Amino acid sequence: MSLISDNLQAVSQHIRATEKQYNRQPREVSLLAVSKTFPVQAIIEAAQWGQVAFGENYLQEALDKIQFVRENQPELALEWHFIGPIQSNKTRAIAEHFQWVHSVDREKIAQRLSEQRPATLPPLNICLQINISGEVSKSGVPPAEAVDLALRIAGLPQLRLRGLMAVPEPSENLAEQRAAFAALRKIQETLQQRGLALDTLSMGMSSDLDAAIAEGSTMVRIGTAIFGKRDYAK
Repeated sequence: MSLISDNLQAVSQHIRATEKQYNRQPREVSLLAVSKTFPVQAIIEAAQWGQVAFGENYLQEALDKIQFVRENQPELALEWHFIGPIQSNKTRAIAEHFQWVHSVDREKIAQRLSEQRPATLPPLNICLQINISGEVSKSGVPPAEAVDLALRIAGLPQLRLRGLMAVPEPSENLAEQRAAFAALRKIQETLQQRGLALDTLSMGMSSDLDAAIAEGSTMVRIGTAIFGKRDYAK
């Protein structure tokens, strides 16, 4: 066993226990391993222990990893999720190389992804990022604008709007954490009532994992608890 495999097992066990604690269905919550800044060898090691979905924030770093895995470990059928801010000049590469995008918060970006998604690939899975805490420093559409934007994006070809994503303002208080995630879930419920078949709530990281699962998360984004502490100086 390795440190990464031990960490993966510990994180998975915690997710399963928290599902049970809050009366969620077994394995209703999936794990997205956030591999930004970590070397591709760490991704390969995690994949060899059963992890499939990996989240990346920085496009060029991600493209290098995707290419390396495809050329050197073609047997690994990995699922790549882009979870960082999206600039207009980056949409083509994202549309061509990723299966999921969690950070769409503008109609212009969604339109570009739709136009640039190759017709030979399945529709690109999209989550609309909501600035659920109203932080000036955070990306995301304001909650009051989320329903209208989601309804417009849902009709674009070559995209499949799967759900919502948020990174709430940090808090160590469980009740405050749950309130933010509950607000995101209510937006999703409103959209479902408007006829959108959404099945994904991408919410919850290492520090607020339990609150997210309690409020309906279907995908948690975990990095350091799997790969270790990041060194942004590299």
